[in-house]
Amino acid sequence: MNCPDCGAVLRLEDGQDYLTCDYCRNMHFPELNDDGVRVLGGEAEQFCPACRIPLLHGSVEGMRIFSCRECHGVLMSMSVFTAAVEALRADSGRTSSLARPFNPDDLERTLRCPQCHERMDTHLYGGPGAIVIDSCSHCQLDWLDYGELRRVARAPDRYQGGEAPE
Repeated sequence: MNCPDCGAVLRLEDGQDYLTCDYCRNMHFPELNDDGVRVLGGEAEQFCPACRIPLLHGSVEGMRIFSCRECHGVLMSMSVFTAAVEALRADSGRTSSLARPFNPDDLERTLRCPQCHERMDTHLYGGPGAIVIDSCSHCQLDWLDYGELRRVARAPDRYQGGEAPE
């Protein structure tokens, strides 16, 4: 990716959610997609479990993740998933308009973990949003299809208007 100001090559900063131009010293923050993902570019070592192409570096709310340039799915650590959902919920008004019943056929797919290459567990996510999530408990990674992060972040709580049971 090139600097929009001077045309020089942008460099991905370790641990940051922006790119830096070494020539003019400007920082470039790529636009957020509908899921709140900022695709930073630069191919990662991991491959998309769905498309089998190299994933790109990205970020959600300043936390580093990986994103697929084709299917726009995201790979992130389980701890980043939890923190990203909390941050996205705090930043946006939540709405139930994105809710839909889950499709049981989604439970039938088989994906391989991009890190250890073992079969990922495909299961109904226990939180709001009615999504099927693919997880590798060994590597502590979650794979979400495009739109699923947004659905979880915008879904109403089960205990809307009341306290959660203890």
